[in-house]
Amino acid sequence: MLVLLHTSPVHVPVFEALRDAHHPGLALRHVVREELLERARVAGPASVTEDLGELLASAAADGAGAVLCTCSSIGGVAEALAEDAGLPVLRLDRPMAARAVALGPRVTVLATTHSTLGPTVALVEEEAARAGRPVDVRTVLVDGAWELFLAGDRVGYLGLVAEALDAIGPADADVVVLAQASIADAADQARTTVPVLSSPRPGLAAAASAAAPAE
Repeated sequence: MLVLLHTSPVHVPVFEALRDAHHPGLALRHVVREELLERARVAGPASVTEDLGELLASAAADGAGAVLCTCSSIGGVAEALAEDAGLPVLRLDRPMAARAVALGPRVTVLATTHSTLGPTVALVEEEAARAGRPVDVRTVLVDGAWELFLAGDRVGYLGLVAEALDAIGPADADVVVLAQASIADAADQARTTVPVLSSPRPGLAAAASAAAPAE
């Protein structure tokens, strides 16, 4: 069983669909804790450490093979607790970051909430160092988009992100990283010729592998 830790219920059907399409038979259990993101936005990611530790301990006790944190703002904190939890704990965006640094040194990280930018930039830089590649990370915060997300206006939310993507061209970046799972679908609407990477599909694939029973 793979436990998915979300900070918004909108992610549940997304990952159910990805499981059905690419990992049939994989047992998923979804845990949604919206308050963790709000606290991380106000007080910083470290403020949710205790709660994450309890959630991971519960997942381990329930027999989870692995835990996947789908929130970029707190994914690094969850990942760091893996040894204490006694099971694999993955952050959704790590495979995406590894792919990004392989595509070129100029990486643009695009997000709709400020709390996501710092952790994602740090992750990209970490993956670049691990690969021995140079990296120059630029950030784009899409003003006004997060308010639309909170209001439930998904069409408007993704539309603003797509507009921001279209403002990025080959002269600006080698690759764009979408820092949140909630904006992944904006890549399908954008017309930019720069490669745009999102986290849900590669992140779930990595977690599915980690959760598989050892042969």
